[in-house]
Amino acid sequence: MDSVASEKSIIALDGWLQTPAGLYVRAWEQQCLDSLTVDIFGFNAVQIGLPQLDALAANRMPNKWLLDARLPPRPPQEKRLTLVSAFDELPFDSQSLDLVVLPHVLEFAAEPHQVLREVERVLIPEGRVIVCGFNPASLWGMRQGVGRVTGRHYLPQAGELISMPRMKDWLKLLNMGVSQSYFGCYAPACRTEKWLRRNAFMDKAGARWWPYLGAVYIVQAIKRVKGMRLIGPAWTKKPATAPAGAPVTNKRREQQDG
Repeated sequence: MDSVASEKSIIALDGWLQTPAGLYVRAWEQQCLDSLTVDIFGFNAVQIGLPQLDALAANRMPNKWLLDARLPPRPPQEKRLTLVSAFDELPFDSQSLDLVVLPHVLEFAAEPHQVLREVERVLIPEGRVIVCGFNPASLWGMRQGVGRVTGRHYLPQAGELISMPRMKDWLKLLNMGVSQSYFGCYAPACRTEKWLRRNAFMDKAGARWWPYLGAVYIVQAIKRVKGMRLIGPAWTKKPATAPAGAPVTNKRREQQDG
C-alpha cells in the first residue's frame, strides 16, 4: 500500500466511524481502552491516529498527546494537544515515551512495520504499546473478503486486516511481549442501528462461546530489553549478631577461698 492509498484509507475510515457500525466499535474500544490505560503510570503518553477516539481519556499521565497525519477539526471541548507528523517518523526522542496507543493505524499504514519500529524506538524499557485492529477471522472479516469479490465492502476498502497471531509475531520480533489481549463486537456485519441492537445479545454469547471471533481486538505489549534487570531499593539490614557468652562466678569456689 503506497502513501496515497494509505491517506485515502484513513479518510475512508473517518467516514466509516460515523456509521452505526463505527459507533458500535468506538463504544466498545473506548470502554476497553479506559480499563487498560487507567493503571498505566509514567510521564509521557501518545495516541497515534484516530482522533474520533480518546484512547488516553482515563490515563493520568501529566503529558498526553494526539499525533495525526493531518490537523483534524478541533471541537470546542477538545483539550488534547495535537501534533501533526508522519506515523513512520515519530517526532520524539528515543526511549522517551511510557505509553503509545495505535488505534487502527497499522492496517491502514503504508509501512506498518516501520511504524512499529518507530514505536519501539521511542518507548522506554518496560514501556507499553496498545494496538487496536479489525479481526479477519470474524463475521466482519468474512464479509470484507466477500466484498473484495463483489465490490461491496463493509469496512474501508484499502485496509489490510491483520490477524492477532500475526500482530503478536510482529511485536515479538521487536522484543515486545504481549501481556493482555481482548476481542469484542460479536454482532454480525449489519449496517443499521436497528439490526445491531437486535443482535446485541451476541456480545455476551460470543465472549463466552466463540471468544476469538470478535470483529475487533485490542493487544497490549511491553517493551523488553535483553540483559536489563530492574533493581529495587537497597534496604540496609543490620547483620544478626550471635549471642555472646557471659562468665559465671563459681560461688562454691569463692566460699572455699574465703
